[in-house]
Amino acid sequence: MMHGMTGHALSVFMGFFAIMNPVANTPVFLGLTANDPPDIKRRIATKALLLTFTLIVLFSLLGKLIFNLFGITLPAFQITGGIIVFMIGIQMLHGEQSRVHNPANTDSKKSLQGELSVAITPLAIPILGGPGTIATAMNFSSSGGVAALLITIAAFALLCLITYVFFLSGERLVQLLGDDGLGVVTRLMGLILAVIGTQMVVTGTTGAFKLARQAGVF
Repeated sequence: MMHGMTGHALSVFMGFFAIMNPVANTPVFLGLTANDPPDIKRRIATKALLLTFTLIVLFSLLGKLIFNLFGITLPAFQITGGIIVFMIGIQMLHGEQSRVHNPANTDSKKSLQGELSVAITPLAIPILGGPGTIATAMNFSSSGGVAALLITIAAFALLCLITYVFFLSGERLVQLLGDDGLGVVTRLMGLILAVIGTQMVVTGTTGAFKLARQAGVF
């Protein structure tokens, strides 16, 4: 039982790691905060990650309520979320920045408030807490009661801490990996995401057939 829980926790963490990809997002953070002093960079990183964590916890907690409110079944969400995750993964495999993770070019940082607003958008939403991350969180948290919910939240909290460290040590990381190294990491994460997305679609399709049989459709 413990081995199974450990394996599930590792799977959840790797799923989040692949979709949020702190290694590939570090250069994005550096670009958005290029002209900011270290203390402002820390504030932006903290604000962005706290907002992202709050967003993911909210969707993890209210996932089933949202399903019931809008009449959504878990298999339908798994299929839709899987397609989203798969598309992001395919774009990353081709070395492209996913459109749902791509920051707008109109962000203005003329004042301190403008600088800190970057933490909300595009950094927290949609780069870190985009639809792929939300879909992954709701899928994992809805898969097995309170234990699955707690594992999902804990895994994402750990990832947020790791991402914070990556952001604050980003310049050294980019120098260490270089452009080629970052490209390899991005493509590897893209492959993992594509596989995770495919598995979500397969699981959702299987669940949809089971619900159809129970309803006497065929």
